[in-house]
Amino acid sequence: MQTKFKNILTVCATAAFLFGFSLWSILKPDLAVSTMERRPLVQFPTPTVHTIRNGSFMSDFENYTLDQFPLRDQFRTVKTATSFFVFRQKDSNDIYVQQGYASKLDYPIHEDSISYACSRFRYLYNTYMADKNVNIYLSIVPDKNYFLAKSNGYPSIDYETFIKKIQEQMDYTSYIDILPLLELSDYYRTDSHWRQEKLFDVAHLLASKMGVTLSAHYTPIKIEQPFYGVYQSVLPLKPDELYYLEQDFLTNCRMYDYESETFLPIYDLDKANSADPYELFLSGSKSLLRIENPAATSSKELIVFRDSFGSSLIPLLIEGYSKITAVDIRYVSPHVLGNFIEFNNQDILFLYNTSVLNNSITLK
Repeated sequence: MQTKFKNILTVCATAAFLFGFSLWSILKPDLAVSTMERRPLVQFPTPTVHTIRNGSFMSDFENYTLDQFPLRDQFRTVKTATSFFVFRQKDSNDIYVQQGYASKLDYPIHEDSISYACSRFRYLYNTYMADKNVNIYLSIVPDKNYFLAKSNGYPSIDYETFIKKIQEQMDYTSYIDILPLLELSDYYRTDSHWRQEKLFDVAHLLASKMGVTLSAHYTPIKIEQPFYGVYQSVLPLKPDELYYLEQDFLTNCRMYDYESETFLPIYDLDKANSADPYELFLSGSKSLLRIENPAATSSKELIVFRDSFGSSLIPLLIEGYSKITAVDIRYVSPHVLGNFIEFNNQDILFLYNTSVLNNSITLK
């Protein structure tokens, strides 16, 4: 009798769980984005005769139910915590936590990715720079694995070899080595990016190598909201503090966005409340920006080919230039740049993070 009661209780509990979560899934409003993963969530697919017959509706519906499942983020956190603390796994989906910092493994060196990235840069050089009066520089930003992976027993690329391969294929550039200036605390604990308030030495080195002097003093401004970075979805880590550096001349700079054909602020404080607060720097993922500095003491101009790491560094370089053009060829084709930029008598800086170069399929 006792066994029968236990069986009935088990069946009832299972049924309550299945039907309860099913009903909850149906009744709860669909979420548009995942704040933890910083991506849009799949919405209910529109059924048509064509999608039902070819099976794509059911495939899309399955993705929809996975994205909109109740307590999805909480279950993901429990799963990750179980992997780390119960089963003692060293990483979860290639993300690991050491010394209070979360990072994503990027191993091994992808030779084809390096070659592809360098071929895109070579196209830019051959098309726009080869016969022009320009000074071309290269600097590479290491990811956090440079400080965390090897010393904690994780597979790590050989950064010296990695950078040498880039230099060999970009022999038309002068390399500026910023690695000796960087340390782990220059990066956010919960995010992949570096901290703007830690980059004075990097900015000064880059500027000096390009023949520019920086002397401005900045005021760190703390964003009141806690900063939960891209790796916050791994574990409920303590949030970071997000600062931006303010200076009087920056408020007088004008930043033109070629996408929206409007002028934007250097620091878009509305982005501090968005899914990705780091986008407050230069308004995030922008393909082509022109920043004009009326307070510049020289007429020098700079063009920066960059990824998102450049967003927080470029404001610190503006002091030394009358104009900086920031180009992200992940979002704009190099073939059309001649319609917007006249390449002549400028400094040109290629500034890229190792993770982008080692996974360069995003470059156009």
